[in-house]
Amino acid sequence: MSDVLEQDYVPSEKEPFMNEKQLAYFRAKLLNWKDDILRESKETISHLQDENHVLPDVADRASSETDRSLELRTRDRQRKLISKIDAALKRIDDGSYGYCEETGDPISLRRLDARPIATLSIEAQERHEKRERVYRDE
Repeated sequence: MSDVLEQDYVPSEKEPFMNEKQLAYFRAKLLNWKDDILRESKETISHLQDENHVLPDVADRASSETDRSLELRTRDRQRKLISKIDAALKRIDDGSYGYCEETGDPISLRRLDARPIATLSIEAQERHEKRERVYRDE
């Protein structure tokens, strides 16, 4: 697989689906996303450690605790996102990346470009969300 991908390369419907170039493009996109999340996570940890002092004012303490709680929830979401990114990278390695887990059909390149961790085609995702709503309403 090519180590250098053209910077202006964008996957196209005109080329074979999930060819070497497309796989390299999505691998790079996923790895860059993961690196960004890890960098933000380190900044959050550093920020939380810096703010580890006791504030004398009750309102300031409450505000600080709310901020810490929000940052920790954000970090938890990021941790879950990293596991989804890792799963997508494994799918690239095993050859299943880009194909709907439900139907086996290709997921559109536009969807993958917007959400590179997608595991369902738009149609399958919509069916999944409809089923969730039905079960939630019961």
